[in-house]
Amino acid sequence: MCTESSSSQLWRASNLHTHTWRCHHAQGDVDEYCRQAHEKGLRLLGISDHTPLPDGRWASIRMAMSELDGYDRAVEAARRHHPSLRILKGMECEFVPEFSSFFRETLLGERKFDYLVGGIHLFRKDAEWHHSSNGVKTPQFLRAYTDFFISAMASGLFTFMAHPDLFAWSWPSWDVETQSCVRAICDAARDLNMPLEINANGLRQWPVHNGGKARQPYPWLPFWEVAADCRVQCLVSADAHHPEEIHDRAVQQAFAMAESLLDQPSAFSWLESLCQA
Repeated sequence: MCTESSSSQLWRASNLHTHTWRCHHAQGDVDEYCRQAHEKGLRLLGISDHTPLPDGRWASIRMAMSELDGYDRAVEAARRHHPSLRILKGMECEFVPEFSSFFRETLLGERKFDYLVGGIHLFRKDAEWHHSSNGVKTPQFLRAYTDFFISAMASGLFTFMAHPDLFAWSWPSWDVETQSCVRAICDAARDLNMPLEINANGLRQWPVHNGGKARQPYPWLPFWEVAADCRVQCLVSADAHHPEEIHDRAVQQAFAMAESLLDQPSAFSWLESLCQA
């Protein structure tokens, strides 16, 4: 359990974005992540594997519905074995509006998940689904991504939104269109009291190149400069796909970016509510 005396630096001792072997592209199970969290001095750990969907779509990158019971048991066992660590049960969810009742009634209701993460790896444009990481290459697609992302925030399903700048993996440069769309996302996040995540996993990827200059796909510094200007609530997450990534060099780099841009008390104070028993 987190204590009042620890809450001032809670944002540096938390990770709410953690994947297990069940999503088919990560390693390790809940207990292994908890042991790493203890070793690294974390006080708040959220397990947030990719949610299954009722129709089985995108099954190669998420757990099956039949694995939900095992996921529940793994989190409950970890809570018993690691009583000094605040462990939350969550899911990272694609925003599929027709499954809103599954998210709200089954995951948050029946199964008593502590939180859901909005992870917009795919967005819908003209009734078709497109990948956020490699499908945003024209202003029309950037605007569609922006509108879809804002709709996800406004749904009321999610506690925070993961990697809002994921589109920067395929969007080449900062320009007037980028500024407009990012401002729209950040304004909406502020107005909806929706925290946005500085995601360390982009710092583990190969750089992208534009005009001879290289940068990491995300977190994208200009995006977070706008977020800071809008006074958006934030968090830093490992997006760990292996236990050793819980608090690795990429996470430390993401913390450094956050510290350089954001007023920590106002940007991260919302985390304290998650650390209450």
